[in-house]
This record gives sequence, structure tokens and C-alpha cells, in this order.
Amino acid sequence: MVGNGEWLLTPDIFAEWLSRQKYTVIRTASSYWYNQVPRVYQAFPYHWIIQPSDCELSNFLRENKSVGLRYSTSLDAIEGAVSYHAVYENSVYGFENLGKWARKNVRRGLKNCNVQPISFETLAEEGWALQLDTLDRQGRRLELAKEIWRKRCLAACDLPGFEAWGALVAGRLAASVITFQMEDCCYMLYQQCHRDYLPVHVNNALSFVVTQTMINRPQIHSIFYGLHSLDAPSSVDEFKFRMGYTAKPVRQRVVFHPYLAPLFNRVSHAAVRGLLHWQPGHPTLAKAEGMMRFYLQGKLPLDKQELPSVLRSADNDLLERD
Repeated sequence: MVGNGEWLLTPDIFAEWLSRQKYTVIRTASSYWYNQVPRVYQAFPYHWIIQPSDCELSNFLRENKSVGLRYSTSLDAIEGAVSYHAVYENSVYGFENLGKWARKNVRRGLKNCNVQPISFETLAEEGWALQLDTLDRQGRRLELAKEIWRKRCLAACDLPGFEAWGALVAGRLAASVITFQMEDCCYMLYQQCHRDYLPVHVNNALSFVVTQTMINRPQIHSIFYGLHSLDAPSSVDEFKFRMGYTAKPVRQRVVFHPYLAPLFNRVSHAAVRGLLHWQPGHPTLAKAEGMMRFYLQGKLPLDKQELPSVLRSADNDLLERD
């Protein structure tokens, strides 16, 4: 805690939340890491742009018997797939920051629902149906049990910096999101919505109210809405950009264990893509395909990479940085 009795909202609190969910959390010189899936580690805080040394990465992979890891680095880095963070970094947020489409849908959403903080106990119980429906709607198979979802929510109950928000229609939870303030950055985590309420635009209302509330807090200077996903459909991020968020260019680097790296090549990637074609939405195959795609793209020079669609208009500017 800091001297005035308020919590210093550090990455250690986020690490505690992950640990309570039985993830393995490891601290290195450059970052924190957790095993997003068995033997594959993701760096956090997600918004940090890091440049760990080859020695740090090699030691990490060997000492923890890891298959691979992923982190965000700068465009000036030698390796890494051109990618982005969905962020909001302005000091004000309102209808004037939205396009005509988004303004209309936010107004409709606000007429049809109430956006308010909710308890993590409510999210643990009522949010499960939203989780199931959201994954199914996005063509992604379920990768966690109800008890794991409950643990994810309840693990945040008494941790400072975490809040649960909901959009309620006639008292029923229609959409939800978890927020966490880390230092001066607010994270938007696990936003979800039931398809029955998509036509009344509760997602737009939820995103608008929470973004406006957070950006109006003097201690928050930016909002992080997510990494460029390995496997989520592009529509997930398109929604964020329509809500006034921007794509901050980075490189996402995937590193595999030195002994295993030769196995991850264009032939094996094509094989995994073929399997995913026959089993669409399979969570393990989808993430494996994404890791391999980012890895192979990241080996190419910047001007030879296929840019994400949201960055293509900035193509020339990006190449000038190489």
C-alpha cells in the first residue's frame, strides 16, 4: 500500500489473480509470465513493450521446460510479427469520439439497458451463460468448465483494482466485462454478451459507459482493450475500433524452445491449418496455429510481412521504421 492508505496497483496484484486461478506465474528481468496453456507462456502486463535478451528467453524456456512463449516488443525489434494493441489514450471520451454508426448504437443501447457495477459473485453465476454463448457465436469451442469460470471471477473479489461491470435488461445480465487498473492503465478483460441482446446494442452501451467512466478517473491515462488475438475473429477487434479505440502498432514475438524450433515450419503449419479446417474452433489447434503463424511471420523482414487489416493504411509509415 502507499502512504495515504490506497493500494499501489502494481502487476503483482494481477499476478496474484492469475495465481489464484492456478496459473504458474514467473518473474524475469524484463516481465512477468504465466502459462496461458500448458508449457506456453504469455508475458504480462500486456501493455508493456519489452525487449528481453536472448539469454533471458533461452534460460526461461529451458528452466521451465516450456514449449514456447509470446510477448509484445517494439517495431524496431529484429524479430516479431507486425501486430497491434487495441488502446484508448486520449484524455476525454464521449460521443464526439465515435463515428455516426457507433453513436447511434450507443444511444440505442443506453435506452435498452442499465450499465452499472456488479458483484463478482453475480458475474460468477450469471456470466457463465454469456461466456458459453459468446464463444459459440465466435465459432470458438469451450475451453473451460463452469467451475473454472467461477474461480476466475471469485479470485478477483477482494483484490484492489478489479471491478465487474454489467449491462442489465429488465434486471437480467445481458453483457459484462471485467476491468483492472494496473498503474495508470485500465484493462478491459473478458467482455461478453448474449446473442439475444445484440440487436439492442448492449455491448455498445457497456463499452461506452465503462470507457468513459475509466478515462474520467484522474489516475487513469490509457485503456487497454486487448492484444491482437491468436485465434479470435477479426470482428472482435473491429467492434473496438468502431468504439473509438485505435490500433497501436507493435511486434508480437513468439519464441519456441531451441530444441523444438526446427519442428515449427511452413510444412507443419500447413498441417495444423488442415486439421483446424476439419475441426473448426478447436481451442488447442486454433492457438497452436496462431502461435506458429506469428512465429513464421515474425521471422520475415518487416516489408515482407502480411499486415493486419487495421494497419494496412499505415503500411508506408510502418515500413519506414524498419
